[in-house]
Amino acid sequence: WDFTFDKYTSEKTVVKSLFKESQIYIQIICESQESAKVKINWSVRESACWQDYPRYGQSSDYDGFSEDFDNSTIYIVRERDNTEYNCAGIIHLKEMRLKEKIDILPNEVGKETNTEVVFPQQPKENNDESAKQTLNVPHTVSKHPVFKITKDGFYILYIQIQEVNNKEFKAKVHIEMKGKDGYLSAANWPLLPFYGAMCLVYVLLGLTWLVVSFLQWRDLLRIQFWIGGVIFLGMLEMATFYAEYSSFNATGESMKSAVLLAEFVSCGKRTLARMLVIIVSLGFGIVKPRLGPMLHRVVGVGILYFVLAVSESYMRVVRPKNDPTNQFVIATVPLAVLDSAICWWIFISLAQTTRTLRLRRNLVKLSLYRHFTNILIFAVVASVIFMLYSIKAHHLTICFTDWKELWVDDAYWRLLFTVILIVIMILWRPTNNNQRYAFSPLLDNPEDDDEDEEEQFVNDAYGVKMR
Repeated sequence: WDFTFDKYTSEKTVVKSLFKESQIYIQIICESQESAKVKINWSVRESACWQDYPRYGQSSDYDGFSEDFDNSTIYIVRERDNTEYNCAGIIHLKEMRLKEKIDILPNEVGKETNTEVVFPQQPKENNDESAKQTLNVPHTVSKHPVFKITKDGFYILYIQIQEVNNKEFKAKVHIEMKGKDGYLSAANWPLLPFYGAMCLVYVLLGLTWLVVSFLQWRDLLRIQFWIGGVIFLGMLEMATFYAEYSSFNATGESMKSAVLLAEFVSCGKRTLARMLVIIVSLGFGIVKPRLGPMLHRVVGVGILYFVLAVSESYMRVVRPKNDPTNQFVIATVPLAVLDSAICWWIFISLAQTTRTLRLRRNLVKLSLYRHFTNILIFAVVASVIFMLYSIKAHHLTICFTDWKELWVDDAYWRLLFTVILIVIMILWRPTNNNQRYAFSPLLDNPEDDDEDEEEQFVNDAYGVKMR
């Protein structure tokens, strides 16, 4: 994080989940036209509740910590030195160490008596130049951190720089929080190996589908080309996310353009997957030789979904967590409504397609569509169950403490999508008898289908069974 402090901007807050033995670096370069002196106060607070993250917001302003600790505070470390620093060049902050423990009474913080507040030790000045912090240019990691994390947790760093005599000054502050494994936060770090593993999975799926399709290239169905496109976009999505997480973990700098690229690729994959499921549920290439006017509806829904998904992803990446305008919610609601409408359309179309196959007595295709319907029902049930669990565990709890499980929110949906894709690949895999699933004019004549439906309607109406 990089901030600029002056006479009018004196406070900043940074929040991040950190592993044990992570280190916090604060580097300050101060400039002033006059001989200004500044006081620097900062504190590190561990909070038990993940709800504090949207409260303070990453890189957001905050009024500072009050003297009274709230119920979510585990401990707080404060710089208590009133040293005045000359605002002329690099300012070296002392390293804080935990030393003294003081028990807090229950009526003071509303917690149990075993709650502790830890105050730091002020180390003596070291005259050895080699032991002091060095800062040649901004973004250079200093040799000594200002604080070392003693346990896994969610931490809030607050820093305040004020000029003593109310003079004009300008201070550039660079803050880094680095763990043993890199710059990724403790909550997001599991996503790095997850995306790496998923990237390998999609590479294997792509190679397998490519080889099988090459062996049966004469009899490939158009749906199988769609499946190949979804696999390719999934592989590209996982590779892009893995590259972004790996780069951030190594450098500590996140490029929003790279994150947006990964999100947009994900939107394209989800759009293509939904269009694939829609055309399969409509019976394209299996029950119907062509979609006709329905094709325009499918394309229109696909374009609308892609636009809404891109808008939602852009708001989620660009807007802060504590956005008061609620633009993210405004972008999410239309996407959720459209997703529900697509789900309804899919199951209505599946019911009509399976009814047509029963009338034609095509048991091979009917069995295929029954398996396809079952996997979609499983996907809907699994999605609803996880959404209810997520709402109960993350939003209906007063203090959510299992922040190490938050990465599952992202991983679950991608894993569920992959499982469904694998099942669809198995159902529509290219085989020697590939054409038994294709539309046949002799067996799948729409005119005969209309006659069968009319005959079935008459029989149902009058209760007559034709012999």
